[in-house]
Amino acid sequence: MRIVVIGGTGHVGTCLTPRLVEAGHEVVVVSRGQRLPYQPHSAWSRVEMVTLDREALEREGTFGAAIRSLRPEAVVDMLCFNEASARSLVEALRGSVQRFVHCGTVWVHGSNVEVPMLESAPRAPIDDYGINKAAVERYLLGLTDFPVTVLHPGHIVGVGWAPLNPQANFNPKVYEALARGEEVTLPNLGLETMHHVHADDVAQAFQLALERWDAAVGESFFVVSRGALTMRGYAEAVAGWFGKQAKLCYLPVEEWKETMDPKDAAAGYAHLIHSTHCSPLKAMERLGYRPRYTSLEAVHEALEWMIAKGKVQGRAEDGRQFIAVNFDFPLLH
Repeated sequence: MRIVVIGGTGHVGTCLTPRLVEAGHEVVVVSRGQRLPYQPHSAWSRVEMVTLDREALEREGTFGAAIRSLRPEAVVDMLCFNEASARSLVEALRGSVQRFVHCGTVWVHGSNVEVPMLESAPRAPIDDYGINKAAVERYLLGLTDFPVTVLHPGHIVGVGWAPLNPQANFNPKVYEALARGEEVTLPNLGLETMHHVHADDVAQAFQLALERWDAAVGESFFVVSRGALTMRGYAEAVAGWFGKQAKLCYLPVEEWKETMDPKDAAAGYAHLIHSTHCSPLKAMERLGYRPRYTSLEAVHEALEWMIAKGKVQGRAEDGRQFIAVNFDFPLLH
């Protein structure tokens, strides 16, 4: 199958593109050409790379035609963030593609009512990102003459970038504070949740959706690890990796926000009010999705990379180094 991946060098595309090549597909990656994939792989030598500026071409009304000219049988769109963008691409591709997979987000849902949340739960997004992505999903799944499926990843983790940390932001200094046994502040009782997923597990789900189309078409799926993390449990696990016991201070939300840089506080609050906790069972049952990584395993791998690259100081003040953990959690079958 000839597959065009829009945004194929990003977090998920870095894993998805080699997967598709090795599965025997003909892959075309469309990107702005401004960065390399996060990880090297021999499969990239067999990928057709196309440089397109989506925003500029959408302003001209020609992006969809440019994608159609690549003669795709299937399109994976990792980078659609509003309904107008989705509509213009669909109109250009209608009748010329057999499969279209859109990357959504778990934030099409707002705050949880029942956990783990199911795909059938009402959409009640609470920020602009979630509102716009929910509008895209509503438009795409409302089509009766276009073959589409929507995948909603959790907080994507992988080698090459900082994972969402126990304070629900992306400041790597939080890991260093836990490594040194320093105090880290958390909101309320630290029991709000975040749901990580390894980038390769997300890529697995995209590949499955493309290859098991009868089960995927017309549906949406959460793509997450087998279980969410509480902020407190996450912090305690990270401290333990450095041979420390977490020193945690619990504060009311507004006081907690004051302990952080405004950017970190904004990110933390956004994740706090979502407190994401979703179920992967629909994707498992219908697509055969099998997440290889737990949330902690995914973070551990990313943190190992950050320490190796000097992005996080991996030694506690008492000289203890980062501990390589052998996880013995049973994976979902």
